[in-house]
Amino acid sequence: MTPARKKAVKRALPAAPLLGAHVSAAGGVPEAPARAAAIGATAMQLFTKMGNRWAERECLDDECASFRERLSTTVVTATMAHDSYLINLASPDPVLRARSIESFTKELNRCRALGLDYLVSHPGNYMDEREAGIARNADAITEALEASPGSTLLCLETTAGSGTSLGATFEELAAIISLVDARYRDRLGICIDTCHVYSAGYDLVKDYDGVFARLDDAMGLSRLKVMHLNDSKTPFDSHRDRHELIAEGSLGEMPFRRIMNDARLVSVPKVIETPKLDDAIVTDTKMLDRLRGYIE
Repeated sequence: MTPARKKAVKRALPAAPLLGAHVSAAGGVPEAPARAAAIGATAMQLFTKMGNRWAERECLDDECASFRERLSTTVVTATMAHDSYLINLASPDPVLRARSIESFTKELNRCRALGLDYLVSHPGNYMDEREAGIARNADAITEALEASPGSTLLCLETTAGSGTSLGATFEELAAIISLVDARYRDRLGICIDTCHVYSAGYDLVKDYDGVFARLDDAMGLSRLKVMHLNDSKTPFDSHRDRHELIAEGSLGEMPFRRIMNDARLVSVPKVIETPKLDDAIVTDTKMLDRLRGYIE
């Protein structure tokens, strides 16, 4: 990068990038903002219920008011939830699919009640035929968005491509979006997870520019609404989802340095889902400081 280009990019970058982590909501959702503040976050992700259980819950008015009040005392300006890991909108099993649609709709309802900006969701597992799974996923998203109006954007997350999971390619995510009813497509975006795309065969280390060119060709960069910044414990194209600390895995420092200085990504909220080790606050703070330190 030329000196002139570096100066131009630096001028384009905000003093406080939208950067944060997935934080715990243990003790109740209103406890999450303080944990985001403790690590100096300007963006945060949380579960609005336990991510590995079907048990549903409503966000009551007092809870929502407390969450918003506590959030207002922080510098967090981008908020997102991650949906339950049990949801499979692409399932051919009618019972599981119906349960998944119901749970997914309630996820959207909680996001609306809390005033969250984004809901990040893994595309489902097709189990039988890929094209059929894509169609089922899109139909289920349409049904849920119709049942839960609001301003929360749904971000389909890239996956590592293991087994019968959908979403390992930009083209597959674009296909799902294209099949969602046109009335709701303006509520759809994607979330790139750096560990996942690297494991799926997108070489952020050796072909950073090419990866984003492929994204642009598939759906346009404007669909990129959220990023998960995670290094990988496994090698390139491993098709395994194993997160590692920033710059301490197979991606190394360079892709994260590029991301933090990419003017196209300035307005995209970025959260880490890296290992917490013995102390979540200490580890997350270290990772966020490391990422901020890459800004030139």
